[in-house]
Amino acid sequence: MKFLPAVLCAALTFGTMACDGSREETMSSAAKPSAQQINPAPAVDRGTSMQTTDSGLQYEILQEGDGASPIVTSSVTVHYVGTLVDGTEFDSSVRRGTPATFPLNRVIQGWTEGLQLMKEGAKYRFTIPPELGYGEGGVPGTIPGGSTLIFEVELITVN
Repeated sequence: MKFLPAVLCAALTFGTMACDGSREETMSSAAKPSAQQINPAPAVDRGTSMQTTDSGLQYEILQEGDGASPIVTSSVTVHYVGTLVDGTEFDSSVRRGTPATFPLNRVIQGWTEGLQLMKEGAKYRFTIPPELGYGEGGVPGTIPGGSTLIFEVELITVN
């Protein structure tokens, strides 16, 4: 199973392992979403600027970029905020104050596909259906099974 960089490396900041293998502080229990906050709902098309790929990934260009575009084997450095459709934030490199760097072929399918649409300097909003995210299994304690995920992603560099 493929994971987002934070889940793979830091268990969405609820865990303890960072992408470089070092230990990372665990989010306080007050900052973790409660069971009442996590309530998946279907994705909603946000208007005419939302585009949909053949796979079902939806994306909106918030800011155009003018640098290089990654390919599936690229490593990328990004800033991102991940939420459920009800607005519950489950992970954020922005909040941690440190961009994430990861191989594009080691994340969920929605990220692999979506980031290849971007150029360095771009900022997109992705609406990732469950089949391109964590599916029916979700991420126990963090992302309920069958959840649609919303990510705002800024592609800083293609490494």
